Amino acid sequence: MTDARNHRLAVRAGLAVGLATATYGVSFGALSVAAGLSIWQTSFISLVMFSGGSQFALIGVLAAGGLAAGPAAIASATLLGVRNSLYGMRTAPVVAGGRWNDSWYKKLAAGWLTIDESTAVALAQPTATSRRTGFWVTGLAVFIGWNLTTLAGALIGDALGDTRAYGLDAAAAAAFVGLLWPRLKRRQAVAVAVAAAVVAALLTPALMPGVPVLVAALVAVLVGFFNWFGPRTSIPGERMPS
Repeated sequence: MTDARNHRLAVRAGLAVGLATATYGVSFGALSVAAGLSIWQTSFISLVMFSGGSQFALIGVLAAGGLAAGPAAIASATLLGVRNSLYGMRTAPVVAGGRWNDSWYKKLAAGWLTIDESTAVALAQPTATSRRTGFWVTGLAVFIGWNLTTLAGALIGDALGDTRAYGLDAAAAAAFVGLLWPRLKRRQAVAVAVAAAVVAALLTPALMPGVPVLVAALVAVLVGFFNWFGPRTSIPGERMPS
């Protein structure tokens, strides 16, 4: 596959994910206003925080406990945001190089755009150049689309009624599963995905928002560290089974 084709596919994937993510930005805007935040506060959160999971955790706690639940809401959002730091370890080599070299504004922009979607699209690409393209196109597409639809949702507000009736509450999970599915080609990847999903599902009713996600992430760390279910490395003189 040529570099030009890889580039086009990366751009297409980034724009498609950006469009899908923008869909549930409407849901966040509407839910945020319903939770008691103003339109400008809702838009400011999307602009500065820019992490869908953390934003939904923030307004979810606020909706349940009011503004008095602010500290708990911030803690929940912070816990979910920790995962972006882990993504940064994977995406740092991806965004290194290119025209901007290592300028401070490139690092700032890359950190701002390091989210679930940009990381997933970037790591799914076959070459270093297409991975870089996938990261930036996806990050920018999601950023622009998410902020525009957040504003739209906040303006519409309660006129939407129950956003679950439109399936917007499930759009984020569906989009992420779509990104994950093509990568489940090896036994170890499937084992990690299933185990993490089970752990998160079991812990969600018992722990505060954000903690189940972090615990589930430890599953991937442990499996990767011990190479469970992965291909064995042959020992010199040992004959591997055919």
